Amino acid sequence: MEIDLEKATIADLHIHSRFSRACSKSITIPNLVKYAKIKGVNLLGTGDFTHPTWLEEIKQLKEEQGLYYFSDFPFVLSGEISLMYSQDGKGRRVHLVLLVPSLEIVDKINSYLDTKGRRDYDGRPIFKISCEEFTREMMKISEEIEVICAHCMTPYFGIFGSETGFDSLKEAFGEQEKNIHAVESGMSADPLMLQHFSFLNNKSIISFSDSHSFWPWRLGREATIFSDINNYQDLIRQIRENKILATIETSPEYGKYHYDGHRLCKFSSSPEETKKLNGICPVCKKPLTIGVENRVEKLTDQKPEANKNRKPYFKILPLHELIALAKASSLASRKTWLVYNNLIERFGNEFNILLNIDKSELIKALPNDELLVQLIIDNRIGNIRVQPGFDGQYGEAMLKEVQKKLI
Repeated sequence: MEIDLEKATIADLHIHSRFSRACSKSITIPNLVKYAKIKGVNLLGTGDFTHPTWLEEIKQLKEEQGLYYFSDFPFVLSGEISLMYSQDGKGRRVHLVLLVPSLEIVDKINSYLDTKGRRDYDGRPIFKISCEEFTREMMKISEEIEVICAHCMTPYFGIFGSETGFDSLKEAFGEQEKNIHAVESGMSADPLMLQHFSFLNNKSIISFSDSHSFWPWRLGREATIFSDINNYQDLIRQIRENKILATIETSPEYGKYHYDGHRLCKFSSSPEETKKLNGICPVCKKPLTIGVENRVEKLTDQKPEANKNRKPYFKILPLHELIALAKASSLASRKTWLVYNNLIERFGNEFNILLNIDKSELIKALPNDELLVQLIIDNRIGNIRVQPGFDGQYGEAMLKEVQKKLI
């Protein structure tokens, strides 16, 4: 499917600031805007509005109809909350993304959170609040707040994660399930996998990057394509009515938790292999970390075609990774950047290259690089094999039987 990029909004609304743990210290609003434009993303979440210092920088943006502009580039007020609590005799750890219509509402949310704990130590603060209670309190503040389940399948912080998650939205949110309109697929899952769950049939399945830097191999690596968005209400309506056009996903095998395994033991296994092992690691003899594919099998209660509201999606890897694979170079090497910058100068932005540019035009731009041209085309049709990631380790692309690490 070809997307008319001139008439669509490609949004990455789950990102982080330099004040979140394990994030680049060079993340600034100008850097985010610069590389979003290079990527082809034209709407970003601010991320981390709960952090006092980052919030002061957000407040320098110019508001217009619920969007916040740096020059001509729009942001949506967004943040991520970590909820850690016990329910039904089990420790729960869940990440939720919030979209918010105004700074006034942000201030009210932060005032509420201040009654529950600190929020100045990290851009993704932790609170001992249940999903149901938290959502109820957000709705009291404003029914225009959007609560989204972040990377919903990851073992430790996904709402359906194997280690600390739930078996359904109802189990997690109780009566507040009605106020949950969307889940984020996350890198280790894709919409097709989530369409196996009947309890998501009336929910939007969206994708964002959870980026910890501004580099284009992180920012926008997963995104959601909306019809043209001119205000906050346009965005929320499309999410709540499941009117999104499509999503951009990495191959789920590329994600850090697709297969079962133990990273320190350098062992991974498919769900079938895990069953044969009775869930025990053959190296350390301890229970394996159960990945997303295995968890999907457990929660499946329908065939995907039963979900009549499913949307199309693209399964692609970032352009930097294709170049690095073709050139046997690293993502940030001068060799990789030289090819990347030449392509961007010629074709405008990365998504245009990955999704739309004809093969004949790519050949003209890369006359001596048949391998890279073919990788771009194979990537576009989901024809690049990836050895699955597991237990916190990214997957690896496979090229002519030789595996190249995707950093």
